[in-house]
Amino acid sequence: MRESTPVKASRRARRLLPLGLLVVAAASGACARNAPQDTLSPEGPIARQLDNLFNPVVAVAAVFFFLVQGLVLFAAIRFRRRSEDEAPRQIHGNVKLEIAWTAIPALILAVVGIATVVTIWDLNKIDKSAEVLNVTVTGHQWWWEYEYPDLGVVTANELYIPTGTRVELKLKSDDVIHSFWPPKLAGKVDVIPGRTNTMAIEANNPGEFEGQCAEFCGISHSRMRLRVIAQAPENFEAWVQDQKRKQPAPAPGTAGDVAEGAALFQSRGCAGCHTVAGYTQGEVGPNLTHLFDRETFAGSIFELNSINLRRWLRDPQEEKPGNKMVLPVPLTEDEITKLIAYLETLK
Repeated sequence: MRESTPVKASRRARRLLPLGLLVVAAASGACARNAPQDTLSPEGPIARQLDNLFNPVVAVAAVFFFLVQGLVLFAAIRFRRRSEDEAPRQIHGNVKLEIAWTAIPALILAVVGIATVVTIWDLNKIDKSAEVLNVTVTGHQWWWEYEYPDLGVVTANELYIPTGTRVELKLKSDDVIHSFWPPKLAGKVDVIPGRTNTMAIEANNPGEFEGQCAEFCGISHSRMRLRVIAQAPENFEAWVQDQKRKQPAPAPGTAGDVAEGAALFQSRGCAGCHTVAGYTQGEVGPNLTHLFDRETFAGSIFELNSINLRRWLRDPQEEKPGNKMVLPVPLTEDEITKLIAYLETLK
């Protein structure tokens, strides 16, 4: 017996249901109210150049995607077999069509390729007459170090820049391949051991822009984040002057948790890895001279406060597996309290 039309329609609907759910899931996953790493919302001239290249390419790709998919669906429906005895009509090609569908994609790819090369050359062009800020970025497992060679400042994880100024970054790695990616200000550039790559960023307005390492670099790759903090030029200059201040140790004979914490910083090995200008000189971990001027720590994964510092000092490996901060003997709660008291003075 032949199936009735409603039954056929019901079966067809059931077959299309998974496809519909997939489309809904994809559409909902593409929507976000708060997207701090949205590459489609450029906040500077360099990111805007990339956006101006990306948008027309996606538009052309979308047109041809729907055109091709539409033709495929049309052919599948229009020329489907309607009976067991029906056979498709045999054809042997169409020269004009074959030339067209070869020439048109080749022409489109040529236009896209030329536009891409021109944009790359323009982004890497250095205007020696313009004022630029030079910063050396070093990738570590798993945090970022920033050195301002012309200003005598070294800091970590939070990159401060002035608005309206082109910032030239020299990218180096201390261990494995990383990738520096501040999506609202620029694209991605690999950070490779033994090689110096370059990129430029620039922000139009003050603000904080999140980013991350975009190249798998080990067990805590997902915890290697970064923040670019753009400030008005006068505020940036004040920040630079503040960063140049040294942090001498508490005066001899000083009592209290701060002094005892400073002594623990030396005796428990912190000084062997971390620099506090005027007090210790370490080259393994982040520079802590002005630690509490920052808003985050540990590769920008934790908000900087005493609660999170206590968690970190109890067991750094639990909070960020594989990092180089290894405590041969765990700190007591009293020692942690005193160390935090000292660290809170580093402003």
